[in-house]
Amino acid sequence: MNRRILTVVTNVDRYDADPSHPTGLWLSELTHAYDIFEARGFEQTIVSPAGGRSPLEPRSLKFPNYDRSAKAWHDDPARMALLENTASPEQLDSADYDAIYFTGGHAVMFDFPGSEGLQRITREIFESGGVVGAVCHGYCGLLDTRLSDGSYLVAGRNLTGFSWREEVLARVDKLVPYNVEERMKARGASYSKALLPFVSNSVVDGRLVTGQNPASAKETATRVAALL
Repeated sequence: MNRRILTVVTNVDRYDADPSHPTGLWLSELTHAYDIFEARGFEQTIVSPAGGRSPLEPRSLKFPNYDRSAKAWHDDPARMALLENTASPEQLDSADYDAIYFTGGHAVMFDFPGSEGLQRITREIFESGGVVGAVCHGYCGLLDTRLSDGSYLVAGRNLTGFSWREEVLARVDKLVPYNVEERMKARGASYSKALLPFVSNSVVDGRLVTGQNPASAKETATRVAALL
C-alpha cells in the first residue's frame, strides 16, 4: 500500500507588523519534499489552515532560492493549481495519512500555531504511529500541539528549526511576531542548531523529523521518507 503524506502550507501573504511587506510559502521547501516523496510513489495531499489559496513568498522566487525544483513547479500550471485550491483540515481524516509535513516561510508564524484542525490531525497521526515532519518555520505548526495526555508534542524532544540568529541575518527580526526558537524551548523542547547559519541541518527524534532552514528541505524530507 502506498504511503500517504499530508503537506501543510500557509494562507498568509503579509506581515502583520508591516502589511506592505509580502510573505507566503517558501516554495522550495514544498517542492524539494514533494519531489522526494513523489519519486518514492507516496500519495500527497496539500492542506492549509483555512483551505484555498496558498500565496508564495516573493524572496523564494529569486536566486539562489529559486532553484531547478522550484522553477519547475512555478512553470507548471497544474502544479501551481494545487496551491490555489488546498484542502482544509476539516475536510480530512487523519486516519488516511501516514505522515504530516509542515513547510515554512515566515507566513506560517501567523496561521500555523492557532489552527486547531492542524493540531488535531498532527496529534492523531503521531499517536497512531505516524511521522511528523517540519522544515524551517514549519515547526511553528508544532508549538501548540498537545497530545491526548495534555502534554506538548515537542516537550522533551530533540528538534531544530529556523533560528533567531537566522532571523536577524535575514533582517526580519523586527517583522516576525515572536521568537519561535525561544517559544519552543519554553514548551520543553530540546532545540539545537547548526554551528553555521543557513546550512543544511536536520534532527530526528523517533518519529519527529525537523529541519532548520530552506537548505535543509531535501535532507529533512529524505529522513521522513526513510522512516516511512
